Amino acid sequence: MQSRDRLAMADSATVKSRRPVLLLAVVPLLLAACNSSSSSSAETPTTLPAATAAPTAAPTTSSSETIATTAAPVTLESIMADTTIVDTLPQPENVPPPNSSVPLNQIGTIEIPKIKITKPMFEGVTMPTLDKGPGHWPGTAMPGKLGNVVVAGHRTSHDHPFRDLDKLKPGDEIVYTINGGRYVYLVREMKIVYPDALWIVEQTPEKTTTLFACHPKGSTKQRIVIFGDYAPDLSTPAA
Repeated sequence: MQSRDRLAMADSATVKSRRPVLLLAVVPLLLAACNSSSSSSAETPTTLPAATAAPTAAPTTSSSETIATTAAPVTLESIMADTTIVDTLPQPENVPPPNSSVPLNQIGTIEIPKIKITKPMFEGVTMPTLDKGPGHWPGTAMPGKLGNVVVAGHRTSHDHPFRDLDKLKPGDEIVYTINGGRYVYLVREMKIVYPDALWIVEQTPEKTTTLFACHPKGSTKQRIVIFGDYAPDLSTPAA
């Protein structure tokens, strides 16, 4: 039992150590999805505290815990398999400051039939990029690929493509067209979070997507976040 516990602890430490440290840069960039005229009211970027070890769970004698600890032995092979999954996930990039100028690069289009938008989608989430249209967070998953496709957009400035994100319901389509493929995701849920909700750009072991913009309309106080899941039966991947 002691040997198995040491392997489990090693697994946990390995996975935690691979979480991208770039999340320290997320808060100021989440502000980039807001109305540029509201920059004076933007909140001060938050710095994550240093990671600490998770507390050790107290022993339990419940029947459910007994089943969980005896159903399948922890092996080195299972640890390596989990580590491989972490290794293959996309790694979101640190991107330039929100107002920096970067070359404009259209990578495809985004369509949300429920709110009647079809817009070009660009690479990057800086303000000059989002002023042209929704932007794909560099380093996050590309449409149709394993991981989380993260896209930001304006709600009240320029042509405000994400103005009506609050009207989306579970099952509504989010469609990405890129490199000849058409990739459909279905809305799962909507959440309202604060700018320090850094977890929204984290990568997932499934094919998912996340859209975000400022909330309420015209304010930088919160973020509206839409989460969706890949629908392979409705998609037509590139050949």
